[in-house]
Amino acid sequence: MNVISSPAFVKQRQSLLLPIVVGGSIAGTFDLIAAFIAFGWNVPCAIAAGLFGPRAFHGGPAIWLLGVLLHFLIAYSAAAVYCLSSVKLPFLKDRFFVCGLFYGIAIFLVMNLVVLPLCAFHAAGPYQLRALVQGLLVHMFLIGLPIAFSAWRLPE
Repeated sequence: MNVISSPAFVKQRQSLLLPIVVGGSIAGTFDLIAAFIAFGWNVPCAIAAGLFGPRAFHGGPAIWLLGVLLHFLIAYSAAAVYCLSSVKLPFLKDRFFVCGLFYGIAIFLVMNLVVLPLCAFHAAGPYQLRALVQGLLVHMFLIGLPIAFSAWRLPE
């Protein structure tokens, strides 16, 4: 029997699925609502523009839906990274509040300094202070914290 098919590995993988799905769903929903409030209903087209460039803004409902799906894929990926890391680093669960806030900052930095500059839309600064503070607070409290809370509250 190999490690991947062992009962302990399968049980651990299944136990991580719930916090990943719950944390990713909550964080993705909160972030999307905050984006709609701050930037309007066309935000999913801007997300899809990461793949298709500026022409995504004229793509219609299919592109809008693709943007929503991509947004949640990113949220689930962020939740998966945190939950999988918490297996090896138990302090991520033990100190979920502080770690969640810092994880939100890390997500903000990765999105703004790596993902956005490399996407087809080529989004990059300069950033206004108000937008920077708002983005950090949204990522800390509406993304990082729900993911960390889910990893803590929904353990094996």
